[in-house]
Amino acid sequence: MSSEPVRTVSAAELAVLLGAAPAGGQPLYRGLADALRERVADGSMAVGVRLPAERALAEELRLSRVTVSAAYRELREAGWASARHGSGTFVAMPSGPPAWGTMVGAPVDGVIDLVNAAPAAAPELKEAYLDAVDELPRFMPQHGYHPGGLTTLRAAIADRYTRRGRPTIADQILVTGGAGDATEVVFEALVEAGDRVLIEHPTYPGAVESVQAAGGRPVPVPIDATDPDAFVADADRAARQSAPTVAYVMPDFSNPSGARATPEGRRRLAATLARHGVVTVVDEVAADIVLDGPDDLEPFGVPVPESATVAIGSLSKTVWGGIRIGWVRAEAARTAQLAKIMARRQLSVSVLDQLAAVRLFAWHDRLVAQRRRDLRVQRDALAAAVDERLPGWSYVLPAGGLSLWCRLPADTSSTDLVAAARSRGLLLAPGPRFGTGHLFDDHQRMPFTRPVSELTAAVNVLATLVVSADASMSVTPTLVV
Repeated sequence: MSSEPVRTVSAAELAVLLGAAPAGGQPLYRGLADALRERVADGSMAVGVRLPAERALAEELRLSRVTVSAAYRELREAGWASARHGSGTFVAMPSGPPAWGTMVGAPVDGVIDLVNAAPAAAPELKEAYLDAVDELPRFMPQHGYHPGGLTTLRAAIADRYTRRGRPTIADQILVTGGAGDATEVVFEALVEAGDRVLIEHPTYPGAVESVQAAGGRPVPVPIDATDPDAFVADADRAARQSAPTVAYVMPDFSNPSGARATPEGRRRLAATLARHGVVTVVDEVAADIVLDGPDDLEPFGVPVPESATVAIGSLSKTVWGGIRIGWVRAEAARTAQLAKIMARRQLSVSVLDQLAAVRLFAWHDRLVAQRRRDLRVQRDALAAAVDERLPGWSYVLPAGGLSLWCRLPADTSSTDLVAAARSRGLLLAPGPRFGTGHLFDDHQRMPFTRPVSELTAAVNVLATLVVSADASMSVTPTLVV
């Protein structure tokens, strides 16, 4: 039986990736190890790639073999590389932090919870459930199981795609218990143990965990809100180097960066991934949360065959996270395959929730318009508060989505800041949580999904912590004679 060929990065190629020599002030081996680790963490080198032999790299970099050997050893000890006897040293990724779900707690009075980018319920939700209760009796004589979802709900979701420019029929829709459930079902179907899955970096932690739960290996590709279409060339390079079978992308207001692909960029990305034989899982949870600019961009995947993309959506951002209604849109044959997996996990999503969702889709445009108005006010208030109270913090104001992705001043750690804020009644997710390794400790996600008063209070807490940290660092010890 033939095994998959091992991919090796040559010493010359690695030297180009590493760029300039490590800055002074630290041992050479440690500077080299840090540079190698950064190239793995930012997606320049995929997990599983074989590093060049120590002697070859030493000659290429004009370093001693002892220096390269020490750098490789440091990488292995930290989990960024693994050694296979007789085969060499291979790129690896350290074990991640605790599961994203463990960070999600029940609401607590007096605590500002910005761990989740989740808005309060739309006022229409109550009326939708009251209408659903009135309609429920006609379903009660039946067994109550509706694998795949109620036909009326699947038709309503399909109609939404058709109106956006992607003709869809009910048979192409699978109803799930939220977007997270949809993601789990899709990755279970598409990913086999050892498969590589291309992901944006940074990205939503729950998606990374779903990939890993299915046995896949994430291949991080950097996403930049200032130049979102640069992702296309980087994804092309990663696909050639790592041969992923699946990709997970958020073309509309990626979480947490807020990046949005242009019409040309999304077409090029869809075509590029399809050319590599990659099935693209498109997370559209935030696609309707357009705060500035055009709200009618073509859905991702229009120019490629139906088999090349699978879309995921939910009502969690436009309506409420508490209504567990999500869906998958795919070609009908694939939807039928996914429905079998869904039926094994749970026979049916709640009929009452689905009936309420049908009514909510009838009000969709009005609900989305109000959600946009609220979030626009909250986004602008949060941005103004950060500008005023947190000098040195920077961000790209997103044209939509649910959060600011703030770069922190030098020597400021998101992990430390989050830990200190918790003791002040403010809950946040640390920056590294949105990466596959240990990057992004110099970033902080700030959702603007809570009322303006809470957002202002959150910034005030952070400002107090920053001032306290600065004061403690500026104190000069007194010499006692």
